[in-house]
Amino acid sequence: MASRIFEYFVVCGIGPEIQTLDGVKGFQGTGIMYMPSLLDQFPPSNHSLYPPPPPQLPTCVLPAGVEFHPSGLDPNDTSTYPRSYPIVLTEGDGSKIYVSCIAFRDPVCEDVTLAYRIPTNYFADKCICLVSRSPSFQVLRDALEELFIVCFSPNSTSMPLWEVIAHMVSNVSLPTPGKDRILFAIENCLLSVEAPPKEGLPHADISFQPLVQCLDVDNLIRLFTAVLLERRILLRSNKYALLTLVSEAICHLIYPFRWQHVYIPLLFFSGADYIDAPTPYMMGLHSGVDTSGLTLDGVVVVDLEYNRITTSEDIPSIPDPELSFLRNEILKLLHPNVVGIDHIKINLGGMSDQYAKTGNRTWGEKHDFQLRLIFLKFFALLLSGYRNFIENSANNIFNSQAFMKKRSRSTNQSVESMIAQFLDSQGFLDYLERCINSDESNCNLLNKLQDATGRGQDPMIIFPSAVEPEIITVSALDKEAAGEKFHYDRFPANIRTKEQEEKRRSILAVVAGALDYSAKQSPSSPSMLGHIDSNDDTLSPRERAAERERMVLDIQVKLQGLWLRLLNLGATEDPLSSFEYGTILALIESDAEGIGGSGFVECIREHIHSGWQCRLTDEQFVAVKELLKTAINRAASRNDMITVSDALEVSAEMYRRDPNSVPDYIQRHLLSLAIWEDLRFWDGYFEHLMEHSSNKMTNYVTLVSAQLVVMATHMVGLGLPDGESWNIIETIAEKNNLGYKQLIKIRGFLSHIHQLRVGYWGLSVWKSQAPSYGLPSPRPQDTYDESQQQAEGSGVGRSWVQSMFSRDRSIRANSFSRVRKWASDSDASELSGTGQKKIQSSVRMLRGHAGAITALHCVSRREVWDLVGDREDAGFFISGSVDCTQVKIWDPTLRGSELRATLKGHTRPIRAINSDRCKVVSGSDDQSVIVWDKQTCQLLEELKGHDSSVSCVRMLSGERVLTAAHDGAVKMWDVRTDTCVATVGRCSSAVLCMEYDDSTGILAAAGRDVAANVWDIRAGRQMQKLLGHTKWIRSIRMAGDIILTGSDDWTARLWSVSRGTCDAVLACHAGSILCVEYSPSDRGIITGSADGLVKFWENEEAVRCVKNITAHSGSILSVNAGEHWLGIGAADNSVSLFYRPQERLGGFSNSGFAVWHPTLIESGFAVVDEMEFFGCGMPQSIYSGPSNFKARKRRSTLISDFLVIYFSPSDGDISLLKEVKDEAWDSHWVYVMLPKREDENSKWRKIN
Repeated sequence: MASRIFEYFVVCGIGPEIQTLDGVKGFQGTGIMYMPSLLDQFPPSNHSLYPPPPPQLPTCVLPAGVEFHPSGLDPNDTSTYPRSYPIVLTEGDGSKIYVSCIAFRDPVCEDVTLAYRIPTNYFADKCICLVSRSPSFQVLRDALEELFIVCFSPNSTSMPLWEVIAHMVSNVSLPTPGKDRILFAIENCLLSVEAPPKEGLPHADISFQPLVQCLDVDNLIRLFTAVLLERRILLRSNKYALLTLVSEAICHLIYPFRWQHVYIPLLFFSGADYIDAPTPYMMGLHSGVDTSGLTLDGVVVVDLEYNRITTSEDIPSIPDPELSFLRNEILKLLHPNVVGIDHIKINLGGMSDQYAKTGNRTWGEKHDFQLRLIFLKFFALLLSGYRNFIENSANNIFNSQAFMKKRSRSTNQSVESMIAQFLDSQGFLDYLERCINSDESNCNLLNKLQDATGRGQDPMIIFPSAVEPEIITVSALDKEAAGEKFHYDRFPANIRTKEQEEKRRSILAVVAGALDYSAKQSPSSPSMLGHIDSNDDTLSPRERAAERERMVLDIQVKLQGLWLRLLNLGATEDPLSSFEYGTILALIESDAEGIGGSGFVECIREHIHSGWQCRLTDEQFVAVKELLKTAINRAASRNDMITVSDALEVSAEMYRRDPNSVPDYIQRHLLSLAIWEDLRFWDGYFEHLMEHSSNKMTNYVTLVSAQLVVMATHMVGLGLPDGESWNIIETIAEKNNLGYKQLIKIRGFLSHIHQLRVGYWGLSVWKSQAPSYGLPSPRPQDTYDESQQQAEGSGVGRSWVQSMFSRDRSIRANSFSRVRKWASDSDASELSGTGQKKIQSSVRMLRGHAGAITALHCVSRREVWDLVGDREDAGFFISGSVDCTQVKIWDPTLRGSELRATLKGHTRPIRAINSDRCKVVSGSDDQSVIVWDKQTCQLLEELKGHDSSVSCVRMLSGERVLTAAHDGAVKMWDVRTDTCVATVGRCSSAVLCMEYDDSTGILAAAGRDVAANVWDIRAGRQMQKLLGHTKWIRSIRMAGDIILTGSDDWTARLWSVSRGTCDAVLACHAGSILCVEYSPSDRGIITGSADGLVKFWENEEAVRCVKNITAHSGSILSVNAGEHWLGIGAADNSVSLFYRPQERLGGFSNSGFAVWHPTLIESGFAVVDEMEFFGCGMPQSIYSGPSNFKARKRRSTLISDFLVIYFSPSDGDISLLKEVKDEAWDSHWVYVMLPKREDENSKWRKIN
């Protein structure tokens, strides 16, 4: 396999399964782009010696997709001409695959045309490709064009085309570099292929002329610099070939370095979202693709058509004298007549020879070589003497600081930003590792060039001398003596195997059959097949009914077989690309009467009833989810509510049966379907439940209540907002004259299971609106009122309800006066019963950073206290960001003028900040730790000693600093001497978070090794290694014997240091937990996550989540709580500060936190008896409600006590209904919130 230059010949285009790029099955007409498929290949797919082509190959070679055309090649229309272009694919191990493509219009196959009812004589885009591991672009293109000519030449060929292809692919071997030249023939054309010696520049069988023609010298150097510094680079052009050639050329110009990141020279159109990837990449995108909806923040966009480079981030320039050298040498090569215009043309001592070398010549291979040599000389100058600084130690392989100092002395310039960033790049580190760990250093052209230049030798001496290659001729294909000629009007298909032919026929037969049946059932659609027309008129009504029954039975039998085969696919097979999935989807989509959709749902139901445990792999889960969504959509379009109801029940039944789907369940993925917002569906579903109830002899009220409970479980399982669900249920309940007592019970049950689902599965967004959680707002029209007045009222209402949980009757009595005060005077500045004055400026949104807030620290009283007392800066916040250069100090007490100072000094993103009385310390990705004077904002010290990004810093007593970095080391520094005192801890992988108790000497650090390590650094021993997380630990807090950690596994854990055990797992986020905070005074916990939520937890008898807020539009990256303010830093480049009164951090229901409404989630609970929370996606085993609210089975009553609160939509009033007393249950209190009905009065009402 490795000895052949051509690995594969591949044909891509429209296959038997047609679908648009949006996933719509079937032929949708012209002007729409369709998904390409792999049609033919040689060697065939069943060949045991060769691996299959890359699965993404069809999408990459036809990046825009496939389009149908009513006509083929038109000599007068250039848009119909065939196009030839190369592409490059990168595999997972970094190896490249080189592909030459020719795209053209080819007639659609007759069987596809017939099956999909495509008009005759239609054409579709097709692409033929030659795939190789060798970068021999020119021979790939020449060979492919000759095959194309052989196929479509007016002159007939002497051999079948696929025999010519097979002979070429199988027999043309890969030439030995520098020794062989392979000659082979295609029909009457002789082609050759060879490779340069390995000792020279890498093989680049491309012309560099397109690069220098599209970009002027300055833009070429600017692009070259961006590639060296590993920026995100996007090339734009309307020509596929130009994107690939420029990408390959710039990669060759950075030799001896390699591009180490994502490399997609030609990006398929539907993958434009990849441009927003945060990691470095080099991509090429057709200029016709719209990118207006993408941010492109920091992306270097290179427009090759207009010689234009745009970016929102500065690209540091190459320093002199290297910049002047590079620019002048390129100008000499590109414009020799201009550079030498003042030279006289006479022969004095070889002057004419020199002029001839720089004269005006057509661009050729010599120009390509000279351009590459110029850039190699540039690197030799830039890295002069770099070998003296290679250390090859355990922790470092290159002393970049010493190299930079040496360069600064030799050039009399300060440290250049461009050089510093380049030495820190992955490309430079990869080059050093290759030089040290392999034999590549023996043939390193950069080293040889530096040595030759130092000795005053000609640079050309480093390249091997040319040797005449040995000619190897590939024998021609034997032509048959009969002289048979072959002529093609389309590109022929290869001979298919029996299995391939049967699969193709079955797919097309299913499509054709479904369309035939649809045509028969639609009176407005005449049948397109003659035999159907002739038979349909002769059938009697009974015969038609019998034929329909046979068809239904046939489809159901086929679905059963396909379904079982889909579940039994091998571990290496993808269900979404399988024949079984495609056929089931075609049956569902193409059936006008819904036999396919209803049959598929019934198929799953019967399989469940037969004992299937509903165990699905991740891939099968996605396949079943998509099939059910399609079945529901099609059924809804036909108004087939029975099928929709069955699918809803099946999705819930699958969850109850499948223990493996706890991380996910199918029903919640159906929320996006529009049918759920239709009251008519739920009304019909209720009637369906009533009609099919198994216990119709029971009391009517009990029967209605039971069916409404079933509906509530499905609504919560889908993720419908609480308010929407209750409106639907209440409407149906009123139609059926349900009593008020039962209505309250159902409302309590709905609120409870909704809270359970939100707590476990996180947020759901419905109808592209902001999420609605818990109970509806008293005044929905004020939900987003910036004045926060509504939030204050809601906060008081919640505080009142929380007080009613107390067993202290005096507190409950006091709560009544508090509510009446709020109801009568909503603008009061003082809250009755608490004595706490309202803070007029209780929220701050600080904006000033140009990047995500990665570090946030609040200056505490303990840090700055002295004999005089509290200093002015107690309560200040200090923030750091990925905007690299700035540490900002904020004073939250000054509204509108919070920014106090900006500290500049870092060159890379800032990851950690801490402070003491006089100093601020910060750590950055530039591997440095900077100590600042807090008062003067001057840089005091720069601590360098870590070999990787610094992730954690901590100021200690005695002018010491504790730091941790991605090199796994935890170091202690003496600021006064600017030295590392000791390495006090070391982890096996990068340290991402660290905590230290200066009073006890306990150090805790965690990171990529998924363990939290605890050391007693004073005793010099490791105390604990806390294991439990399954992914990286992002954040850690320590308070006494308690350690709190947050991880990428979506959980936070509470640990005991002394016991080394995990005391609690906090698992309510829908993303990585990036920051945690702990308050030892009241054991309150705060967690921030990539899902954008900040959650507040109480840690009393058990840990429970009591409140959520959504304060930012991006991931929560940092949380820090001070004495008066809570600070939250996020990826939306802002810091939010919330006023925190001197009360419990855990008591989040107090009025001090009311300002976070309206994004707060209500914490409503209801006591229920013998209720299963099925269908809502909450396993009973992880129920985390308060202990005194759990379901009790002592008696048959559903709720023991009620304290019902009415929220009136009109005036926001709170009224009390009857408080039911039951002496046996007097200690158990429950509350339920309901919107006030128009026919009710705000007075006490008896409920029993």
